[in-house]
Amino acid sequence: MKDVHMPINIAIVGVGNCASSLVQGLTHYTGRNDATGLMHHSLAGYRPDDIRVVAAWDIDARKVGRDVAQAIFAMPNCTAVFAQDVPETGAVVRMGRMLDGVADHMADYPAERTFLPADEPEPSREEVVAALREARVDVLMNYLPVGSQKATEFYAECALEAGVAFVNNIPVFIASDPEWAARFQAAGVPIIGDDIKAQLGATIVHRVLTDLFHKRGVKLCRTYQLNTGGNTDFLNMANRKRLEKKKISKTEAVQSVAAERLTEENIHVGPSDYVAWQNDNKVCFLRMEGELFGGVPMNLELRLSVEDSPNSAGVAIDMIRCAAIARDRGLSGPVLAPAAYFCKHPPEQMTDDEAYEAVEAFIAEGLPLSAPAS
Repeated sequence: MKDVHMPINIAIVGVGNCASSLVQGLTHYTGRNDATGLMHHSLAGYRPDDIRVVAAWDIDARKVGRDVAQAIFAMPNCTAVFAQDVPETGAVVRMGRMLDGVADHMADYPAERTFLPADEPEPSREEVVAALREARVDVLMNYLPVGSQKATEFYAECALEAGVAFVNNIPVFIASDPEWAARFQAAGVPIIGDDIKAQLGATIVHRVLTDLFHKRGVKLCRTYQLNTGGNTDFLNMANRKRLEKKKISKTEAVQSVAAERLTEENIHVGPSDYVAWQNDNKVCFLRMEGELFGGVPMNLELRLSVEDSPNSAGVAIDMIRCAAIARDRGLSGPVLAPAAYFCKHPPEQMTDDEAYEAVEAFIAEGLPLSAPAS
């Protein structure tokens, strides 16, 4: 294993709200012995301030050509600012590949709410791979918009060729796709994914309550999770065609811990609507209907309000460190324990208790929990 006091060099694809919260968090936790929002302040020797942003790609004219420290505050980003003085990173945001990363309907909204594509040449795969190698990137973070299948595959290909660990934060299935998993395995490159869970978000709360029903012998008959928000993620998802895998990811995260799988008409889990004035605030409306002893009915309703992007940033820091540990240990392919704990649609679903124990064992150099080659 390499010296854990060496930095973890990361590259970011998509310098949006989630990337903003992540980069702000690296500043916020520098010099602090504070584990709020993290599994551990020191994770197998790696601390948050060991993480360095050394490369980034985006397609927005207000971000391309600027240092990451400036770009994270550019429109249309609208998340909370909790680190006022983010130091220059030295990493200038490069023009990325658009492919399917920008939905057509986004052009119908004002520029301050949506993307403003830069008039710059898009890079080839060879150029991205060369940049990853030149910057000596350890981990590539995918923060593209939901529904960016082709764009995600493009950057996954780049990570494979450059030998860079890949963390897939979005619901495009790479780590959980057997063919992609086998390719990462064969290339000797670790991957963690797919679709990041928030620290305390709608899906993790829904999972915990579903598991509670199971453990307490309450029959879950039907449930819904409706979410609203006003960031570019919710605006992007106003195009329902981009939601197919998002709905699968979120629904399967809940179904996997239920005592019995619910029929399709009895479960609805997914984004509901775009409300511009909410900005990065996400509101979840959750309802669960069940039966207690003797078939007596009960129901539970919950409203959860969170700032969406900071809610995932601590989890992202933990994923980065687990990806670095996997790379240090020579693991390849999907790293199962961190994926199960940190992601909604991992290659192998576990209950949250099982996943927590597995990832703690992984951190402590327990079993080498990477997926076998297919």
